[in-house]
Amino acid sequence: MSIQQISVFLENKPGRLQQMTALLAEHNIDLRALSLAETKDFGIARMITDDAYETANILREGNYIANFSPVLAFAVPDEPGGLAKLLSSFNDAKVNIEYMYAFLGSKESKHAYMIFRVTHTKESEAALVSRGLKPLSIEDIL
Repeated sequence: MSIQQISVFLENKPGRLQQMTALLAEHNIDLRALSLAETKDFGIARMITDDAYETANILREGNYIANFSPVLAFAVPDEPGGLAKLLSSFNDAKVNIEYMYAFLGSKESKHAYMIFRVTHTKESEAALVSRGLKPLSIEDIL
């Protein structure tokens, strides 16, 4: 079950990320995960929020370019080798990872969470599920 990630193109100038996050805060959007990639002229903020569609609407009304991408989320045991074990399953399933980023769960959960953008999302998800992995829903990570 893929999750909708929002990608936002930002000018690579001081204050642009703060302006975008302030807009989301004004509308009570809760950021659950955030990754920022940059080039010389622009950045791409990739995020998971509590309401992807509302977030995209707010961003578009604020004149930001925002797109959706399906991503997969998995819990990773917060212990040495936890990620290596998960990636072994990806390797066995021949799933290509385009990019990934992490965010922490609560101390009580004893898990970190990984967001994966993969090639052929539905097919990759089916291959991983057939190997016993359980992708997380947006409700699981909220």
